[in-house]
Amino acid sequence: MLKSPQPVPTYPFERDEAVGNSAFTITRSEGGLVYEEDLLKPHRKAYYLLVFVKHNSGRHWADMTAYEHVDNTFYFTTPHQVLVKEEPTPFWGSYLTFTNEFLALQQNAALRELPIIQNPYNGHELRLTAADAAFVEDTLDKIQGEYTRPGEWQHRMLSAHLAVLLTYLSRLYTQQFAADEPSAEKLLLKTYQAKIEECYRELHEVGAYASLLHISAGHLSEVVKAQSGKSAIKHIHERLVLEARRLLFYTTYSLKEIAFDLGFADASYFNRFFKRETGVTPAEYRATIREMYQ
Repeated sequence: MLKSPQPVPTYPFERDEAVGNSAFTITRSEGGLVYEEDLLKPHRKAYYLLVFVKHNSGRHWADMTAYEHVDNTFYFTTPHQVLVKEEPTPFWGSYLTFTNEFLALQQNAALRELPIIQNPYNGHELRLTAADAAFVEDTLDKIQGEYTRPGEWQHRMLSAHLAVLLTYLSRLYTQQFAADEPSAEKLLLKTYQAKIEECYRELHEVGAYASLLHISAGHLSEVVKAQSGKSAIKHIHERLVLEARRLLFYTTYSLKEIAFDLGFADASYFNRFFKRETGVTPAEYRATIREMYQ
């Protein structure tokens, strides 16, 4: 089987040498021109990025959605999303980054379960009221203060302030994305979706995921259909189509390379699959989407 290289680069977490933190950073900008050439190209990040925009103009993309920058907005990304900025512009606000390893620390374990981290609705943007913005900015100031005070208690204080920030943002997340209190069935749906995110390149059948979850394929299909209104196989197909769209839009890789990257042994079958799911061939989609956004 042809093994294609990673089509969209994934940028690793960069350690802040000034403070010696290898899993967490926070940066404040007061009108600086944030210019990093690599960010103007499609890429993924191997870490979490959260950005509070107090004031900024311009536009960036998360996957295939464009976001016009709005004052008093909080943007958040998870490691799998494809990001690109259109141009460097003066920026007032703060952005913080942290790794999976940071979340794996014992004092941070509960943070993994928060909606802003789980992101079940694949969101990216939270609009803040004036009161929300004031609270967020004050909490970020506390995080910034601890970040520049290395010592025995630094990690605990950073974790404590970050827990307050992420919990507050999670409440806004559930309000803005209309989430309900999760039942056992909803938790199963979320777990299924998380497993698809991990394994969609290798596993294309519902039965394979049912085995990973130690339940029957019939029960999994029944719960997923009832909770989401879509069949279990549709969730797998939609994730494959999403990644195919990303690669067709952001890369120049051939259709054969994209097919193999997504786990299709036969490029012609991938072509038929994509057309069945979207109504157009991969080549037609690539031509149309690039013409639309040129």
